[in-house]
Amino acid sequence: MTPAAFASYVAIGDSFTEGVGDPGPDGSFVGWADRLAVLLADRHPEHSFRYANLAVRGKLLDQIVEDQVPRAKRLAPELVTFCAGGNDIIRPGTDPDDVAERFERAVADLTAAVGTVVVTTGFDTRNVPVLRHLRGKIATYTAHVRAIADRYECPVLDLWSLRSVQDRRAWDGDRLHLSPEGHTRVALRAAQVLGLEIPADPDQPWPELPPRSTLEVRRDDIQWAREYLVPWIGRRLRGESSGDHVSAKRPDLLPL
Repeated sequence: MTPAAFASYVAIGDSFTEGVGDPGPDGSFVGWADRLAVLLADRHPEHSFRYANLAVRGKLLDQIVEDQVPRAKRLAPELVTFCAGGNDIIRPGTDPDDVAERFERAVADLTAAVGTVVVTTGFDTRNVPVLRHLRGKIATYTAHVRAIADRYECPVLDLWSLRSVQDRRAWDGDRLHLSPEGHTRVALRAAQVLGLEIPADPDQPWPELPPRSTLEVRRDDIQWAREYLVPWIGRRLRGESSGDHVSAKRPDLLPL
């Protein structure tokens, strides 16, 4: 199906797809999926393109499969983006092979019921301080996602090869979510994958920055630990998730 033929789109996933790190003027998050929806809607007459975003921050793969996949199937869109498993992979002791097996079952279910299903790889986290040590697990999961995409003929939003998001300016202050510019670049890459003409190159180099001193880096690390790491650890100890009591921001297929 050509990009212009996609008249309906459902995004499913976790905080990445919800858009955390990319705040909108009304206090809700925007994010790459919303930005992709706008690019797709521009190919259609006004209000004829419909979009839903079912993603909720903090959700694990099984929760996404239980809550979001059935709704996506009922909505029966022509396009689905499916990004899940990241929160599983960053948890200690998880097996990327096991996560991939469960991901594949969900892909098989989706592709049998809806139109085109785009799957998303992990990021190359070598330059992301809080995630650098998980690079091997993420790479293993990414390899599985690519193989699954081949088996089910799914387009792949390959974030591992998107070099521009390896820059720290592509990431929010929490070092776990993308910044508005990072989300914008992912949306452009997603549009590229679908064959759309895009207004800018998602891998366009960032402007040069002056080098930071050791003191500046240390000050940033201390502030990050106080503002983000300590609360994150506290939630884990209490068995809480950032997505508790959060609902999907756009649960129905509505015109843009």
